[in-house]
Amino acid sequence: MNIENILNQISSHVWGPITLSLLLGVGIYLMFLLKGFPLLKINIGLQSLFKKSDNKNDGDISPFESLMTALSGTVGTGNIAGVATAIFLGGPGAIFWMWVTALFGMATKYGEAFLAVHYREKNPSGNIVGGPMYYIKNGLDKKYHFLAYLFAFFGMVAAFGIGNSVQSNSVAQVLKIELGLSTIISGLVLALLVTLVIIGGISSIGKAASKLVPTMSLLYVFGGLYIIFANLDEIPEIFNMIISSAFSPVAASGGFAGASIWMAIRFGVSRGVFSNEAGLGSSPIAHAASKTNNPVMQGTISMLEPLIDTLLICTITSFVILIGDNWLSGVNGAALTSLAFNSGMPIVGKYIVILGLVLFAFSTIIGWSYYGEKCAEFLFGNKIIKTYRLLWILIIPIGATTDLNLIWLIADIMNGLMAIPNLIALLLLSPIIYKTTNSYLIKKNDARQSR
Repeated sequence: MNIENILNQISSHVWGPITLSLLLGVGIYLMFLLKGFPLLKINIGLQSLFKKSDNKNDGDISPFESLMTALSGTVGTGNIAGVATAIFLGGPGAIFWMWVTALFGMATKYGEAFLAVHYREKNPSGNIVGGPMYYIKNGLDKKYHFLAYLFAFFGMVAAFGIGNSVQSNSVAQVLKIELGLSTIISGLVLALLVTLVIIGGISSIGKAASKLVPTMSLLYVFGGLYIIFANLDEIPEIFNMIISSAFSPVAASGGFAGASIWMAIRFGVSRGVFSNEAGLGSSPIAHAASKTNNPVMQGTISMLEPLIDTLLICTITSFVILIGDNWLSGVNGAALTSLAFNSGMPIVGKYIVILGLVLFAFSTIIGWSYYGEKCAEFLFGNKIIKTYRLLWILIIPIGATTDLNLIWLIADIMNGLMAIPNLIALLLLSPIIYKTTNSYLIKKNDARQSR
């Protein structure tokens, strides 16, 4: 048995029923513990997003920039290729389970960002740092501190794969196929652009993300909505197909191999998590840097991520794919999304997907550069930052020009393993999340009644 087969088996266990059940289960638990707060108080998140930061607040970036930085790491190839793969392998019903994952993922995201701000600290350079490794270290008993180091190690390694080389490879391949551009040229240009952003640290990343993420998302969303509205008569049938396929097997048809209920659940949940990263522990690293001293407010901002990433962007992708018979073509991944967009908007549609892939991948690289850097800093101190950034930039052209099967498998495993320490911490610290959130709501209600 070769190394690739061994890694495939490990990956199937890491992303097997136990991990997926835990990811979904923690979200369900937190949603009920918080009495539906993440769903019922979306308006608080929207109001907090544009609230002017007080100069007395700790942090390095605005709440809006923290959300955009977090979204820059999540809005990526998962929204284009991941949704297509979920449908190809799990059938239309996989989209229903993506929705379920996103809804309960809002509670998970709330808890992660809450803890990130509540337990963050200042590093020797005077910058605010936080995330799962810090809320494990500062919030849990010493016997659990090994989980902080495990998370940081898994995050540091996973970043080079899922947040770097896999993304640069996606960009290089699509530009080579569609525009005939050399992969090494793509890799070098991408490395240069990333260097210009990450050299300024989280402030520079936050500013770039706050401009890039809304621009690329709106372009992609409007393109998808145009196709959906042009085929509005098909939408009720597609919606019914998604719901019915979530609870019954889908027979093989055309190029579609058929899918069981378990396949719909498995690929819907896994691709949903891959899309919005709820429970993985990556985005709270960005939220910890927000200029706020109120963990509840930052939590409400974070819970908007699955709403934007999965319930909006992924849903649009899925509907465009399911219009007509595109999903039965036998084509998979980004190629299926490109085919669907091009069918709905001839010539233009294909280039929306190409531009979306390039911009989404670029934003993911700059977002994950910060995540990986903070994980490395936790393990080795802030002296590692310059070396890490240099290595990060060097990996981009290598990833663009290399066969990534082994790198992808290793990164996929590490990405899944990141979730375990984070989910354990969320469960153990859930009483703090509930108590502080409840106190905040009581005070807010009392203040409203006293007016």
